[in-house]
Amino acid sequence: MQVDATLAPIPSPIAWRGDELENSREWIYLLNPDEIAELEEVATRFLEDDPDLRTVTAADYPLPMCVRGLAQWGRDMDRGRGFVLVRGLRTYLYSDALSAAIFFVIGLHLGQPMRQNEVGDMIQHVIATSDMTYDNPKASSLRIRDALTYHSDSSDVVSLMCLRPAKSGGASSLVSAATLYNEVLKRRPDLAPLLFESWHNDWRKQDRDAPANTYETPMMSYVDGVFSAYIGVPIIRSAQSYPEVPRLTRAQVELLDLLDAICLEPGVALHMDFRPGDMQWLLNYSALHTRTAFEDWPEDQRKRHLIRLWLKRDEPRPMVPNFGRHVVRGRQDARGDEVPPEKQKFRIGQASIPRLDWGNG
Repeated sequence: MQVDATLAPIPSPIAWRGDELENSREWIYLLNPDEIAELEEVATRFLEDDPDLRTVTAADYPLPMCVRGLAQWGRDMDRGRGFVLVRGLRTYLYSDALSAAIFFVIGLHLGQPMRQNEVGDMIQHVIATSDMTYDNPKASSLRIRDALTYHSDSSDVVSLMCLRPAKSGGASSLVSAATLYNEVLKRRPDLAPLLFESWHNDWRKQDRDAPANTYETPMMSYVDGVFSAYIGVPIIRSAQSYPEVPRLTRAQVELLDLLDAICLEPGVALHMDFRPGDMQWLLNYSALHTRTAFEDWPEDQRKRHLIRLWLKRDEPRPMVPNFGRHVVRGRQDARGDEVPPEKQKFRIGQASIPRLDWGNG
């Protein structure tokens, strides 16, 4: 176990409860008219310029009117509660390409966009195309309407932008990782040290093109007074399907069961219904996320449709070596000669169209 302090509770603001935040709006940032106008103007130029998503930088598309907001969102993620919901975009006036351009340009100013799969996509689409349930080994969480389980994504920051919400359901739910840790420490202090030990995670379940079945990481890190978490109980359990992975001990199973139970306790999670144009910016090390089941619209053009960015933050963060899904590569690694031309989506017009031939099981 690599931890530089005795096990002790983590204080707020990173440790929060949903029932403490649900009646507050401190976690919602409303864009003002000047910020909205700037984002629309810059994104329109981004569309016209059509830069390569693998190499474009924030300096190419400055956002002077949004500087204060961007700084606040970064502080909220790095040193606050770990997330912010940004609201106010007029997506009912935009094409999906313009919405994606606004989203990507903001992402450039909050970090470095990362590839999200082995074909190099830097904008991922969350849109249901399958009737599979989550417990189906072939199901992709991106392509189903079933409820998911709480998990961390494979980046410093995960962000979702809502293009179109579901007919009903599909709420985004967050749980503070520090609150999870505090509850484990309070209820089962004998299990808490296991959070800092290495666990096998199912890589193949997350990306069918993964070059290996699993990768190893602790669930939590505490270095130089900085707490970080990376928790994927479902992919830890599914990694047991590979014969080369050591069997979970009784104590490990008890810990996984306890984490699942705490997440589902009333008052622990914060639930939010996305409106069109909403952007949720979340530091993966601070909170786990999931989605409730939803009923979709029958018309294809009205179906629930979110787009996702993964970002590497420029803000230094001390963590134990090989923490999280450390096997993910950066966007520049998605070289054109590695991806067949018919599968390349390195321009915003292409990337704003769902890749429905990937992630369907």
